[in-house]
Order: sequence, then structure tokens, then C-alpha cells
Amino acid sequence: MQTRQLGPFTVNAIGLGCMSMSHAYGTPDPVEAEKALLRALDLGYNFLDTAALYGFGKNEELLGRVLQGRRHEFVLASKCGMFKGPDGKRQIDGRPATLRQTCEAALERLRTDVIDLYYLHRRDFSVPVEDSIGEMSRLVQEGKVRTLGLSEVSAATLRKAHAVHPLTALQTEYSLWSRNAEIAVLDACRELGIAFVAFSPLARAFLTGTLSDPATQLEAADIRRHMPRFYPENYAKNLALLTRYQHIATDANCTLAQLALAWLLHRAPHIIPIPGTRHVAYVEENIGALKVSLSQAQMNQLDQLINHTTVSGDRYNAATQEEIDTEQF
Repeated sequence: MQTRQLGPFTVNAIGLGCMSMSHAYGTPDPVEAEKALLRALDLGYNFLDTAALYGFGKNEELLGRVLQGRRHEFVLASKCGMFKGPDGKRQIDGRPATLRQTCEAALERLRTDVIDLYYLHRRDFSVPVEDSIGEMSRLVQEGKVRTLGLSEVSAATLRKAHAVHPLTALQTEYSLWSRNAEIAVLDACRELGIAFVAFSPLARAFLTGTLSDPATQLEAADIRRHMPRFYPENYAKNLALLTRYQHIATDANCTLAQLALAWLLHRAPHIIPIPGTRHVAYVEENIGALKVSLSQAQMNQLDQLINHTTVSGDRYNAATQEEIDTEQF
């Protein structure tokens, strides 16, 4: 089993993103999600990623209920700073008191005494990041949290936060079709000794080849319906890239999903992808990427085929993009 360093923790080189089990991609299936979680631990996944936001606490509750007897088998990551506001809608709130309250509630939902890695889910532009991280560092001092991380921030913000309290990880979307991290964040993480956790490494199912028509395959509540790359006019162009991509996967003797994960694993040793799924079959398939070996020629082919210049459509719509720490772009 390949392992990578996540601060003081040694984890499997591929982690498990748990968001889709309770949030964002259509109607949740708790029964299938429970099976997927248990199968993941049996296969050796030992880094699980959740957040207060996912299902407004339901994902943390799921992990707490299903895995409470196996808590010692995995490194647990969760997030604060983005949760339900007074109006019942998603709200970014990095105020110290809110972060503390979220953490204490998360510990109850997760049925644990400590969270191994606690991220600030989004930067709250109305609160200095130093204030948010300062309060989170006090959670570390109190033993409620072991290590800290940031999600979706620029290299400049990363450095500011790291100066307040040493960070273990930065989490940002990274895959063949989302390359913004290559501008500065990846290098900053390497320089500072911070693990880079890549979410949506399968490009929200695009790189699995299983999503041929978002208009008919996605439920009305699926967040991908609001992402420009999945709009019909863009997705048709993006699908055309998968023909050559399939050829490379065949040459590498792996599935399309395994190829996407193997590309990330070959990029740098401080990258830890966390593909998300709620299905046992995909949990089993994704871990197989650890056995895939890619030549430099194959890496070059992938880089040239799918990148920011060949993909059609923006990563997020304008409203969501305003929430992101855009200095990284």
C-alpha cells in the first residue's frame, strides 16, 4: 500500500471524500453509503474527509454512527466556516465564536473526542484569516482538534495562516481539468511542508466516463447543473476529449477513473487525492489506481490532452466564484 504524509499522520495515498454520501449530487442513499464506508476501511482507506456543510451535519452524523466502533482505524478530517445560516441557506462565516460552536457540534455528530484535521472550509472575507486560524489554534490547544488546514485559498492566504499556526494540509480542487493550483498553491505547499489534498480529482465524474449526458443523468438538485463545464454546449466539447483519454487508459491497462487518480499520484509526493463516492463499486475501483504506473510519455500525453486551454467552460458560475479566494488564479 502506498502511503503519504499528512502532517504527523501516515495515510493511504488515496483518501475518501464523503460529501456525495449526503450532499450536492442528488438524493442521498444512506444504506449504500454505509456499505461504502465500511468497505473503504476494509480495503485500507484510512483518511476520510467530511464537513459540517455536507447535508448540514448529516454527513458527520453518518460517519459518527457507522464508524464509531472503528474510529482508531482512520484519520478524520472535517471542516468549519461554511454552514447553515439563519435563513436556512448555506453561509460562509469565519468568526471565531461560530467556528468554535461548529467544532463542538461536529464532535457530537461524529461521536468522537477529537478531529484529526480541521479545515477552514472557506475564507470569510469579512474576517481576517489570522483571527479564524487563531481561534482554531485554541481548539488544538484544548485537545478538540489535532491539526489544522485550509480549503480553497490562495498561496498568500496560506502563508498568512501558516504564520499564525502551522498547517498540515491545504485542500483545493485539482484534476486534469482543474489546474489553478499549479499557478502557486502547489509550490507553496511543497515549500512549507504542507500536504495538498486534491478534491474532485475525477472532475465530478467527467473523468470516469460514466456521465455522458448531464441533462438527463443528473437530478434537478445536483450542483453540477449550475457549473458551466456541464452546460450542454460545453459538455459536448469536453466529451470529445475522452476518446483519446480512453486510448491512454487502455494503454495503461486501467479504467478512466484510475488513470485520473494515477496522474495525480505521479505529479508530486505531497498530493493526496480524495475521490468521493457513495458506491461500493467505485470505492473498490478507485483504490486500484495505486497499482497503475504511468510513463513520462503517458503523463505528457495527458497534460497535453486535458488542461485549462482544452476544457470548455468555467469551473464555477459567477456567484460561486465570488466566494473563492481568487488570488490563486
